Amino acid sequence: MTIAVLIVDDDPLVRAGLTMMLGGSPDIRIAGEAGDGSQVAGLVETLAPDVILMDIRMPNVDGLAATERVRARKDAPEVIVLTTFDADEHVLRALRAGAAGFLLKDTPPAEIVEAVREVARGNPVLSPGVTRRLMDRVAESGPDRRRSAAVAKLEGLNTREREVAVAVGHGRSNAQIGAELYLSVPTVKTHVSSILAKLGFNNRVQIALLVHDAGLISEPPR
Repeated sequence: MTIAVLIVDDDPLVRAGLTMMLGGSPDIRIAGEAGDGSQVAGLVETLAPDVILMDIRMPNVDGLAATERVRARKDAPEVIVLTTFDADEHVLRALRAGAAGFLLKDTPPAEIVEAVREVARGNPVLSPGVTRRLMDRVAESGPDRRRSAAVAKLEGLNTREREVAVAVGHGRSNAQIGAELYLSVPTVKTHVSSILAKLGFNNRVQIALLVHDAGLISEPPR
């Protein structure tokens, strides 16, 4: 499968660099470019990309708003947010909106290429170190209100689904969850799909954040 990528960044040099970097891979095709988040919806409609590389800071519509809009679409493409270390709270908002992960702009080219492949397969791309940092940031603001809201959401799950959700929150793979809960991998996948549908989520990262908000795990997933 060829992965169609849309590059969204207000810096032409960054777009050119990413195009050159990704264009050399036989399984990746640059579907198009945009210089602002306001252009994303139209390009998604006409180009149908599989993955969007989305800058955060753009002059008119930033990458956070654009990510929220595009991930609300049916059959939305996956989004990887491009960021820097000083934007933790922005990345957290993007992850809650359904972004598949994020990359630092100085990430080695080979890792960017592999990240695009991973999210195209449906796997989130999150650096463990920065994931822990993001989870710590979650714990710093409005814990009581956030916990109450998260607990209320999780009450819509049955007992087995909550067990699976907590395991996802700990960063367990489907195989690991199956071994811990004595379930087959297909059954785990069914539970994860049901959890996503009931919560209105797009990916496992959002489940992990919700479980952490609810206080059901003692430390961030690794």
